[in-house]
Amino acid sequence: MAVAIAAGTTVRVCSGLKIVENHLQNHNGFTKKFLISDVQRCQNFPKGRLSSSVAVKVPRASSTASVEDGSSSGTDTVPTPKVIIDQDSDPNATVVEITFGDRLGALLDTMNSLKNLGLNVVKANVFLDSSGKHNTFCITKADTGRKVVEPELLEAIRLTIINNLLEYHPESSAQLAMGVAFGIEPPKQEIDVDIATHVNIYDDGPDRSLLYVESADRPGLLVDLVKIITDINVSVQSGEFDTEGLLAKAKFHVSYRDKAIIKPLQQVISNSLRYFLRRPFTDDASF
Repeated sequence: MAVAIAAGTTVRVCSGLKIVENHLQNHNGFTKKFLISDVQRCQNFPKGRLSSSVAVKVPRASSTASVEDGSSSGTDTVPTPKVIIDQDSDPNATVVEITFGDRLGALLDTMNSLKNLGLNVVKANVFLDSSGKHNTFCITKADTGRKVVEPELLEAIRLTIINNLLEYHPESSAQLAMGVAFGIEPPKQEIDVDIATHVNIYDDGPDRSLLYVESADRPGLLVDLVKIITDINVSVQSGEFDTEGLLAKAKFHVSYRDKAIIKPLQQVISNSLRYFLRRPFTDDASF
């Protein structure tokens, strides 16, 4: 699962553990580092509802002139950015929710970036509660009018939004895992991967189970999780992927041969995910 955030950057999804083929038109700053350092491997997915092989062109945010009308004084506590990709709430659209305290405005640049991914924003909404301003978008694919089910494209949506946060709200850098390499200020705290990693599987009726994963965030994580699960011949039906500051939290509805996951297979899934999430990230290009 390899995606990239760049203007005019094409990422091809290929089979095996190959280095990403990328064509850079802009070799400066965030774009170059992101492509070369962090999203190295392509994955080949088995056929299924969440399976696809796509070429994703991820746009960079338009310009600082189009920044949303939100503002911050810089003297208060910086809130935790949250990006939620929800596949369960709407049967016909992918729901994306972005929260960054009360600092987010209309997010016009983000909407334009999503449209440049070949997506339609069919509905947008803003609501306020004690945690801040929540911006929600209902998204469909422009060519089919259906919700997004490809893991690669879902990850591209997530990274596009995070890129825009770093671009237009640089104070979010210290609150995001990707601020370590790509922001103006790295996070002040470091995540202990062993402590932060949690994998649990619960019964969710006779036909499926609920898989919950929590770990330190990193680029490409959504696709890697789906790849590991489907490699065990477990089907991922739907779910939710949340980015909360330095952490990523995923909830997947999963099944094996249209049945709930039995205990021995639960242990296999849990061990496989824990092994992957706790191992250090290695740059394949270094070998």
